[in-house]
Amino acid sequence: MHVCWESIEEDDNMSKALIVGLAMTTMAGFGLSACTTVDTPRGSRPIALESEMIRYETAPCFGTCPVYAVTITPDGKGTFEGKRFTEVTGIRTFQATPEAYRAFAGKLMPYRPTSNEMLYQPGTPNCGNAPTDMPSVDVVWTDLSGGRQHLNVYYGCGPQAMRDVLRAAPASLPISTFIGDGHK
Repeated sequence: MHVCWESIEEDDNMSKALIVGLAMTTMAGFGLSACTTVDTPRGSRPIALESEMIRYETAPCFGTCPVYAVTITPDGKGTFEGKRFTEVTGIRTFQATPEAYRAFAGKLMPYRPTSNEMLYQPGTPNCGNAPTDMPSVDVVWTDLSGGRQHLNVYYGCGPQAMRDVLRAAPASLPISTFIGDGHK
């Protein structure tokens, strides 16, 4: 962008500051408006990846189900927190590729709530009679603007295909050594 300063009076510092401020704001706006999206099913809204974080957290079952939380951003930076029955306990950082993030996000995307929250838990309309002592998963999508969608699935509720995808989604990320061989 080129600004012609000759047309502005030397003593008109306020005008110069205004023009420079507007130019910087405009250029910043152009810089922030670019985004990458994940292909979405027809009728769905695109997902701006640069501004999103996904947290995937498992909950305990009656047995030895691995209990952990994974948080990942579009650039592949992630944290793993092993809680129970995982190879690693405590917090570890990892670096996935952006492609791995997109694969993970893409697997979860069909189950991302269009409203703020979707619950598949005993006692909710999405769950009839359910077996007890099953694990569950809690997925939260958060963007920089503060928007948030939340999915909570008790593995005794909801469609089997959804439960299978949710269980398998972490395999897209480089965390299997943290979870352990017996719990992939």
